[in-house]
Amino acid sequence: MDDIVVTVNGLRRTLDGVPVHTTALDWLRATGLPGSKEGCAEGECGACAVLLATPAADGGTAWTSVNSCLVPVYALSGQEVITAEGLGTPDALHPVQARLAEGGGSQCGYCTPGFVCSMAGEYYRADRGPSDGPGDDGTAPDTEHGANGFDLHALSGNLCRCTGYRPIRDAAYALGMPEADDPLAARRAHGAPAPVPTDVSLGGSRFVRPASLAAALSLLRDEPHARPVAGATDWGVEVNLRGARAPFVLAIDRLDELRTLRIGAESIEIGAALTLSEVERGLAGRVPLLAELLPQFASPLIRNRATIGGNLGTGSPIGDLSPALLALDARVVLASAEGEREVDLAVYYTGYRESVRHRDELIRAVRVPLPQADLTAFHKVAKRRFDDISSVAIAFAIDIRDGLVTGARIGLGGVAATPIRAYDTERMLVGEAWNTATIRAAAAVLGAEGSPLSDHRASAEYRALMLSHALLKLHAAAPRGRETGQPAEVSA
Repeated sequence: MDDIVVTVNGLRRTLDGVPVHTTALDWLRATGLPGSKEGCAEGECGACAVLLATPAADGGTAWTSVNSCLVPVYALSGQEVITAEGLGTPDALHPVQARLAEGGGSQCGYCTPGFVCSMAGEYYRADRGPSDGPGDDGTAPDTEHGANGFDLHALSGNLCRCTGYRPIRDAAYALGMPEADDPLAARRAHGAPAPVPTDVSLGGSRFVRPASLAAALSLLRDEPHARPVAGATDWGVEVNLRGARAPFVLAIDRLDELRTLRIGAESIEIGAALTLSEVERGLAGRVPLLAELLPQFASPLIRNRATIGGNLGTGSPIGDLSPALLALDARVVLASAEGEREVDLAVYYTGYRESVRHRDELIRAVRVPLPQADLTAFHKVAKRRFDDISSVAIAFAIDIRDGLVTGARIGLGGVAATPIRAYDTERMLVGEAWNTATIRAAAAVLGAEGSPLSDHRASAEYRALMLSHALLKLHAAAPRGRETGQPAEVSA
């Protein structure tokens, strides 16, 4: 126990005696660092944000903002964390803190430390740089990036209930680049801490971070109550809001075998423990449907921890990722101590949060076949444009040759107990002309797919209407030339 430590603001702190299900947020506050706050306890407000040293693509370190309320504290064993207190002091403010103070970016102050950490993560982004052609208000032409290269979406997971967003934005856009002697900037040139194998038993619960996938699979086979946990963005909510406890937590988020990304001639294989942010950066637009989806998935604070395997493993019928992967005809690679098997995602789910995965299996990877469809699009229907749960999610992958639909895959979320394929609509489209008449007829069929329910997000009737409208919207947005068979680039 004495060897289990976390480096916080440059100081090593022991986890000796800390209960297994303690969150990083609660532990930080208990150790005298109250800057991080609990606002929602489910990853929506960002008041608990801290910076975590994570591996960068170049072998160095990236300062990554995460929701500390969702991170099991033992998942930080051997890791390096910076809180708002570690960025600056009252007598020597960090540039981010100074800009917020000068611009009146802090009102009641409750959310400010979280904003500071998310803003600092973007401040230290390695490829951030000045933009060309700033607008009159100091922003780049698209209004969501500053002339200093600051991506405003870096703050989309942080809420200010005092509605002080304008001075916060102005502070972000007024930031310069890190100075040459900035220690956190210099830290980026060195590798992030490696994962530390961990085995802790306390108070009737056990937390294990195994050293390898083989060890994890052996534990999963031998421990019937083992609960695999990756980014904990779903499990963490259960722990915080529902008091969920597991006698055996198996941390799999840092297993090298689950963190590969392979792009081949026939398929792309995405490791199950890659975070969604890592998937987005690693694919770099090679899968347009995922490139369209991922910026709409929750917030950066969530995407920096949530994994592709964890999202599929939870089996949520309203998750955004499954509809897109269904449209991409993805397959799930399942691993156990006895070997591997591959399952079509279209038959993976068997019921509400149930699947064909056996208790002793882990999702090792997701395979997306190549080539991809000609026309792809992801439509998210939600009350907010970003950082919201979908009422309905629709993903399209359509092949068109000489004006005819030669292939169609449509994934749906939020309209059944599981994510589903819209098979009736697909069958109606294939072999038909890609024209207005076909689309209108198919849209009526799409509106009847699934068995949507009414809840606080949307009524069943509204969900059905959005399904039919999605196909009409796709056709209207498709480039001219599709109906005549002329090739065209697609940006739906």
